[in-house]
Amino acid sequence: MQDVTLFLAILLGVGFLFAKLVQLLRLPSVTGYILAGLLLGPSGLHLVTTEAIGAKLNHFTQIALMLIAFGIGEHLEVGKLRQHAKSVSFLGVAESIGAFFAVVLGVALVAPLVVPTAAGWGERDFIALALLLGAIAVATAPASTLHVTREVKASGPLTATLLSVVAVDNGLAIMLFGLAVAAVHNLTGTASSTFLVALALSVGEILFSLLMGVVTGLLIDGIVRRLRQRGEMLTVGLALLLLCGELARVMGFSPLLAGMAAGFTIVNRDYRDVRLFRVLNSFETPIYVLFFTLAGAHLELSVLAVAGWLGAAYFVMRVGGKMIGVALAARLVETAPVVRRYLGVSLVPQAGVAIGLIILVNGDVALERYGSLITQVVLAAVVMAELIGPFCTKQALERSGEAMAAGGNGQAISSDKPVFDAESVQLVPWIWQPLTPVANPAGVVLFGASHQATVASLARVTTIFAHHYQSSPLAVRIVVSGGADEEEVARERAVFAKAKTETRSLGYDLATSVVRAETVAEGLLAVAKQAKAAAIVLGHPLRGTAQAFQRVVDVVAAKATCPVVVVRFAGLLHTERILVPFVNMEELEVMRDTILALNAVGQHRLTFLRLLPAETVAAQKIKARDKLKAWASTAQIAEDAHYQVVTTDARVLAVVKLSNSHDLLVMAASRSVGLSRLILGSLAEDVAQRSVKPLLIVQNPAPKTDRP
Repeated sequence: MQDVTLFLAILLGVGFLFAKLVQLLRLPSVTGYILAGLLLGPSGLHLVTTEAIGAKLNHFTQIALMLIAFGIGEHLEVGKLRQHAKSVSFLGVAESIGAFFAVVLGVALVAPLVVPTAAGWGERDFIALALLLGAIAVATAPASTLHVTREVKASGPLTATLLSVVAVDNGLAIMLFGLAVAAVHNLTGTASSTFLVALALSVGEILFSLLMGVVTGLLIDGIVRRLRQRGEMLTVGLALLLLCGELARVMGFSPLLAGMAAGFTIVNRDYRDVRLFRVLNSFETPIYVLFFTLAGAHLELSVLAVAGWLGAAYFVMRVGGKMIGVALAARLVETAPVVRRYLGVSLVPQAGVAIGLIILVNGDVALERYGSLITQVVLAAVVMAELIGPFCTKQALERSGEAMAAGGNGQAISSDKPVFDAESVQLVPWIWQPLTPVANPAGVVLFGASHQATVASLARVTTIFAHHYQSSPLAVRIVVSGGADEEEVARERAVFAKAKTETRSLGYDLATSVVRAETVAEGLLAVAKQAKAAAIVLGHPLRGTAQAFQRVVDVVAAKATCPVVVVRFAGLLHTERILVPFVNMEELEVMRDTILALNAVGQHRLTFLRLLPAETVAAQKIKARDKLKAWASTAQIAEDAHYQVVTTDARVLAVVKLSNSHDLLVMAASRSVGLSRLILGSLAEDVAQRSVKPLLIVQNPAPKTDRP
């Protein structure tokens, strides 16, 4: 243990020193770490022995690889990629295919010329070697790329595309490697099953690795978002991540794919609480220093001589294949000029994932005869790629004008989860002028009347919507089974009477209806269709289960041809100060009618809250604010509305914090349902669980074209 402690001190200290030295030469820190490892390892002063590298310090490499994979997942945010999904997919696949086929061709041509005839290799062996090296060549060094982009604080289209493409090609590299191993096993006659079976097993390994990552991501997210202390988040998140990696390794799955899937799951949850990534960012620096310094210590200068022309061919063909792939893909899809010009050269680095793959080659007995040569070739290429690659990436980011961009500064805040009960539902008396109904109403706006505590509030919300849609308010009570007894009839009358009193205070008469149906959802949909409903209002239940209510909402929203508004009650229902949080402009379109309906009655103050990722730069915030104002002007929103653009790592906490100074929240429902909702979650529903303010959740499955 004392030796390990001494090794750690030497690696960290010398790695830090060399990083500072190379920074004076305008080289990235990663290059300094590699050089420090090269100096300390067997090829240099031999202060860090081969035994220490392999047996005592290897677990730091495993930790670093898991953190790297998790960090890749953060940059696979669907919301960001959707806009450029086509270009990122094309570029990622094209540069991966380019590198694969270029290296396969280069190795197939060069290997027969340089491999000694005494090795007894035949044509199949050279093809096997080419396939394995081709699959490894697809990988780009995510850690080097992430480190350089963070070091220069890069932000822009090239940076976003680069990180996304790196994530794509590393995922493809791991998958292609599995397929290449299956092909080589069959090609060399070492497979115990047919190629199709081996292929199916490889695909299964990929799918189970991804599934393990998704489950881990859900576990991490479910626990971490309830924590407030950074230390607690770090402890829980790191424990679950490392447990996932070790379980994947023991079960024969891919820890790298599992780590990527975990990061992908967390960053794509609807409420997007990514504080764990920020906590890990502050923790991972010494781990990265150890990882890259150890990578440098693994390398031997003699490898360059042994690998010879084959190593040079691998390096040149890999870089050339990626650049050609990017150039061809850029002609087929629309990309920013800086992406076309600089993306190819930014993909030179190669280290962590490639090293992980050659470890897998050496651990496969069937690939034993290729392991030594593949190790020499890839490590020789890694020496060149990690000495040259980070510099190329840094230069590309600087010349594109994206280096040194200022990032966001999201702040985490805390909130206490409210307690709901029937007595907590209160309604402010209507103090404004009564509304004037139209002479010939077009259809109805209906609501479900089921509880004395909520019926008046639902009647008010429904009447406001009816006024906007030039319709009549309608209260509907659904009787699911059997006939109503006297007690039930008396309860219906009391509920309807309270609702009618409220609607009269607003200047409207309320129609009522009792409907018998097999289910509540079927009854509501039948009335909505028959009465030509312009909207359906549902109140969060104060009796029954939330799960049963959500099933009703899902069915009604999926089948209704009009907007569905769910009113979640908490405390005092008042509509004077309204907060409208949203993530994208599509959500505003869903909420447009609701916003206009509320804004048209009484005196209200609207505040629009645009939620952006914490890393969003100032120019993008200004652009988002201008776009929001333009939308409000087109929608004829009151000129005195307030517009806030907030960057944050935790969307829920940002909304809850601002909601404290408002009376009512309006949010768009999550579009996901079923398994998709389970995985991605719902920002609106999570806010509903944490906020102490009433909330309207709007779901509009059928976009409207005619608006009043």
